[in-house]
Amino acid sequence: MARKKKSSPAEDVIELVAMMPWWAGCVLAVVFYVMLHRVASHEVTTSLGPGQAVDFATQSIWKAMATFGQYLLPFLCLCGAAMSAYGRNKRQKLLSGVVNANSTDALNAMSWQEFELLVGEGFRQQGYQVTENGGGGADGGIDLVLRKGGDKFLVQCKQWKAFTVGVTVVRELYGLMAAHGAAGGFVVTSGTFTDDAKSFASGRNLTLMGGPDLVQFIKRAQVARTIKPVTTAAVMATTPSPVNAVPACPVCGKPMVKRTAKRGGSTGNVFWGCSGYPVCKGTRPLALA
Repeated sequence: MARKKKSSPAEDVIELVAMMPWWAGCVLAVVFYVMLHRVASHEVTTSLGPGQAVDFATQSIWKAMATFGQYLLPFLCLCGAAMSAYGRNKRQKLLSGVVNANSTDALNAMSWQEFELLVGEGFRQQGYQVTENGGGGADGGIDLVLRKGGDKFLVQCKQWKAFTVGVTVVRELYGLMAAHGAAGGFVVTSGTFTDDAKSFASGRNLTLMGGPDLVQFIKRAQVARTIKPVTTAAVMATTPSPVNAVPACPVCGKPMVKRTAKRGGSTGNVFWGCSGYPVCKGTRPLALA
């Protein structure tokens, strides 16, 4: 599964933008257009004095490049944004297919490219920054590079329908971890692992994730995204005030005390009176406590 070679700088730009959220590509398109359009609209000095020929040539070159680039770069950014949106939608469909399935059949029905997309999105849902390498090539079999909390982790994906992953694959990733200074590694498969592979990974910073483990991993990630964090304001809004809470005086702000009316039509009724009485005569009904 060698990574395809880049054919042009334009393809590099598109793939770089496609790694960003789709809206970021749209923003870049606008920014590039505004910046380059300003340069393209700038008039080149036509009156030449002694020694100004080089300045004239430089301005002309920049103006020509900006005139062409004000349309090319935004177009490439929009292409990358479209790829990002398409990839995001595809990953979400893969996740939904696994979450709604009752077994690992959904994993076995995928191509190896779709399997890597699924695994990458699963880690992304868990808060990792994910770089997709496309497998093999110069990275020696590293399919995904994860970053979280300043640490780097390597992932090797094996979408094997009828085979178990042996110890050789696990040893290979462990060696790559040391070479790349990774804090940990994951070998993810739609199948299972041999006992030798499990034994080698035991006690090391290696995690083996078989088909059933991957399904549960993805389901946990989806559940975690649906649980809204409880804010302090929400807790305060839903927590009733204590019945015996002491209110502040509405006149002077001092703490109030319970008093009993001794005369008038409210004789015998309990109310809140200012602790600063008789200087302050603020009151509150007891029900507002």
